[in-house]
Amino acid sequence: MAELDTDLDHIIPSSVLPPFWAKLVVGLVSLLCFARSYDGDFVFDDSEAIVNNKDLQADTPLGDLWHHDFWGSRLSSNTSHKSYRPLTVLTFRMNYYLSGGFHPVGFHVVNILLHGGISVLMVDVFSVLFGGLQYTSKGRRVHLAPRASLLAALLFAVHPVHTECVAGVVGRADLLCTLFFLLSFLGYCKAFRESNKERAHSSTLWVLLSIVLGAVAMLCKEQGITVLGLNAVFDILVIGKFNIVEVIQKIVRRDKSLENIGLLRSGGLLFRMTLLTSGGAGVLYVRWRIMGTGPPAFTEVDNPASFADSMLVRAINYNYYYSLNAWLLLCPWWLCFDWSMGCIPLIKSVGDWRVIALAALWLCLIGLICQALCSEDSGKRRILTLGLGFLVIPFLPASNLFFRVGFVVAERVLYLPSAGYCMLLTFGFGALSRHTKKKKLIAAFVLGILFINILRCMIRSGEWRSEDQLFRSALSVCPLNAKVHYNIGKNLADKGNQTAAIRYYREAVRLNPKYVHAMNNLGNILKERNELQEAEELLSLAVQIQPDFAAAWMNLGIVQNSLKRFEAAEQSYRTAIKYRRKYPDCYYNLGRLYADLNRHVDALNAWRNATMLKPEHSLAWNNMIILLDNTGNLAQAEAVGREALELIPNDHSLMFSLANVLGKSQKYKESEALFLKAIKANPNVASYHGNLAVLYHRWGHLNLAKKHYEISLQLDPAAAGTKENYGLLRRKLEQMQRKDV
Repeated sequence: MAELDTDLDHIIPSSVLPPFWAKLVVGLVSLLCFARSYDGDFVFDDSEAIVNNKDLQADTPLGDLWHHDFWGSRLSSNTSHKSYRPLTVLTFRMNYYLSGGFHPVGFHVVNILLHGGISVLMVDVFSVLFGGLQYTSKGRRVHLAPRASLLAALLFAVHPVHTECVAGVVGRADLLCTLFFLLSFLGYCKAFRESNKERAHSSTLWVLLSIVLGAVAMLCKEQGITVLGLNAVFDILVIGKFNIVEVIQKIVRRDKSLENIGLLRSGGLLFRMTLLTSGGAGVLYVRWRIMGTGPPAFTEVDNPASFADSMLVRAINYNYYYSLNAWLLLCPWWLCFDWSMGCIPLIKSVGDWRVIALAALWLCLIGLICQALCSEDSGKRRILTLGLGFLVIPFLPASNLFFRVGFVVAERVLYLPSAGYCMLLTFGFGALSRHTKKKKLIAAFVLGILFINILRCMIRSGEWRSEDQLFRSALSVCPLNAKVHYNIGKNLADKGNQTAAIRYYREAVRLNPKYVHAMNNLGNILKERNELQEAEELLSLAVQIQPDFAAAWMNLGIVQNSLKRFEAAEQSYRTAIKYRRKYPDCYYNLGRLYADLNRHVDALNAWRNATMLKPEHSLAWNNMIILLDNTGNLAQAEAVGREALELIPNDHSLMFSLANVLGKSQKYKESEALFLKAIKANPNVASYHGNLAVLYHRWGHLNLAKKHYEISLQLDPAAAGTKENYGLLRRKLEQMQRKDV
């Protein structure tokens, strides 16, 4: 590989070639690319995997992590995506503990540092891939390709396709998987450091350690197990120096020297292959048992090509997806957080012009494979084969070849395969430099690519800092993606901009007429705007399309209740509970329906169910207290209020409701204390001051009553009851003054 390094000497200066300086440069550049994302928010999938994931919180037993998927659902659940990544979730939990809560800065900093560490580790990995394994008499590995390994590591460190993994916190699964993947590979290389038979035991231990590290990588993300396949390829091609073309030629000629091929006679190789095969099979079997021996269930919108009836259509679209992944590696300018829901329309015939992309991809791959197999240069064969191996083998779990995956294109799955691309690109630069006299032009071109990629990484990291920027950045890339419009609409609705949110929700439904979540959210907004007829139509359509959509059934019930269609509303609530048995919000709304129908016992039972399922359900507790108060059951109302405050001690609305009950029971001192505590927690609520004034009025503390009546009227001048009570108090005070005179 001295020739390749010589070809790159005009690009990489000698001053940065020593391993320490090379790794320092790579580490600093990698941190520079993504440093802008350090103070970003939790965005997109971060909400489900982190903020809403109870596995991160201290009150969840650590043992639950080993029975739950990446999103906190039980692996045995039919709705689980079977993404078993307990070690990644464990690091999230450590972040949560060290940060003292869901503070995104700590989570982002860990991701950035992980990418920096991986990029530094890539210098060693590429030095092995480019230079092979040669050791000194003292057992130190000879660094044979310093320029090539440094350039490839720099290309990896600054590749913009990595932004999703680094700037999105959930991308830590890919980062950790890659880290242990590389450690497993380097550990496997250690098995060949000693050549004499006395070191065979040490060699076996390194192979076993490599298998263990591969299993650890898989516990961070599923594709980690593919390192065992890469180790096998490395062993056969680099250590065994296996030449496929030579073997085929000997088989065709029936050459008797075939039996003398060292690879076939090597007991050590067969032993290592047996260890790798049995270890990989054992790890996969355990993984299969843990996930419930069943594949995850995905829908057509997740991966429409895998639901196509024609095998030809499926094959064409899968290959088109591969070409899109290749394009993202070649030209990572058009990046999107999500490529599903119409972003990439299906190719339904061979007459579609996009078939050209398939042809281009396979022409390139076949050309590289031919060079990797047929070249007379053993170094070239090794580099091209290992580059293709690093590119293809880690990508196999995302290829739809073995099982259906839950996405069309996902930038995150390219984090590890991009190492193979960077290796092939570096080799290409060396070959180009060797065959041209304009070496300065090649150097400028390479430096330009590095600079543009750094700039693109910084821009893209900024887009990942907030959901608004992230979602809007996708509009220019995937304008036909219904999920992009849905997410922008949801973000706008959360900020209170309902008018704009409606526009994006409508566009999402137009692009995907079966998008039930967009229908549900749009129906909710229309319900709040009192456009009940259209809201009912949308929600009815949503539950027709997806009959087990519990949230849509509940919202349909709320709309029907507002339309005074009580029987239909009750049926909708019951259907929602049928599909989601633990649904406290639905029980709460069912209780409101029963209260409107004066079915007080049923209402109390429904609210009690809500609080049993969700003890912190403040609205259900409050409604129970108010209903019992209004029906004269003061003792029961007081008991419920005290129970609620024990569970939610800082809820000012519960303090207020219980204070009203205590005041009616003539427990003035305790009632006053609760009123004052509620006012301290939320001083600008007119009713808090008004009801405290009523308490003082009854209690005989007239001056205090006057003070709080006046504060209440300042906050809400239109409160008729407070005006009337204040008028009565003023007349009483005037009478008392006249008597005194």
